[in-house]
Amino acid sequence: MTRHPPDADRRRTPGDDFFLPELCLPEALLGMILLAELLVLVLVLAEPMHPLFNWERLAFTSLFVQWIVLLSAAMLCRLRPWLMRLRAALAGLLACALVVALTLLCTLAADYFQLSSGDAAGEGLSRYLRHALIATIMSALLLRYFYLQGQWRRQEKAELQARIESLQARIRPHFLFNSLNSIASLVVSDPHKAEQAVLDLSDLFRASLARPGTLVSWREELELGRRYLSIEQYRLAERLSLEWQVDGVPDDLPIPQLTLQPLLENALIYGIQPRIEGGVVRVEAQYRDGIFQLCVSNPCVEASEQPASRGTRQGLQNIDARLTALFGPRASLSVDRRDGRHFTCLRYPCARLTQEA
Repeated sequence: MTRHPPDADRRRTPGDDFFLPELCLPEALLGMILLAELLVLVLVLAEPMHPLFNWERLAFTSLFVQWIVLLSAAMLCRLRPWLMRLRAALAGLLACALVVALTLLCTLAADYFQLSSGDAAGEGLSRYLRHALIATIMSALLLRYFYLQGQWRRQEKAELQARIESLQARIRPHFLFNSLNSIASLVVSDPHKAEQAVLDLSDLFRASLARPGTLVSWREELELGRRYLSIEQYRLAERLSLEWQVDGVPDDLPIPQLTLQPLLENALIYGIQPRIEGGVVRVEAQYRDGIFQLCVSNPCVEASEQPASRGTRQGLQNIDARLTALFGPRASLSVDRRDGRHFTCLRYPCARLTQEA
């Protein structure tokens, strides 16, 4: 077995796991500028009070500090891919040293162009030492904050992953047991179809376990749903009709695994099975303006004709919980009745097709 050196493992680490954020992003820059201006106010107010507030001192100090902040953000943004390859402690030390070096260079430039006030210019070496000390303390505190924030994000991500895997683990045996119930009804009436359905189920369950991630592509999920319906078609025969309106959805759009199958199962148990004449199950999906929407509908059945509850009501709650965990509060699952049909619809934002949980 080939072992990779630690450096290679660090190169493969995703950028989101690195404690230093993307400082070139507008949100990060705005936060650093506001923090720098707050530091300027503290520095100016910490000086001996005069009868009149020194606005000129505030302006020069603000300009000086903002130049250091913007230069530091630009340099750290450029060096971030290289710093990611290093250990966190070493990367933090180098980032802190870079900020101190830029502070001293800006101090030297301010003296060279005579941008400092007379009192500040006469301080000599002590001024450089004071600026270096302030830069060291502030950069160390900020980097420590970034590191703790990164640790919190990783812990939150691990807890979310564990929660999603727990929800996923519940729905797989539920899916298996309901499929076996469907096959059991064929054993007496048509043993040959029951045997074929068992083979289909083995392929179906193998497909559901093939990829351990929380998200799969729409193409995979659609294939899983079609295989499930092929098993139910043996039992329901001509009572089950299907309509698919899914052509506009990209094949690689991410969807939580085992999402479509419980919706189809719900439609069959509560919409097709109680009706002697059967009915049409319609699957409609669309992806527009970064929003994916999926609706599965079936004929409405009167309350008196409803079968005993053995279906996927818990499965629907499971899907709703997984959507919220993966895609946030904008994700939703709704149930509605209109025009003689029962609709179960889900929608969630999906800005990019290669999104991961």
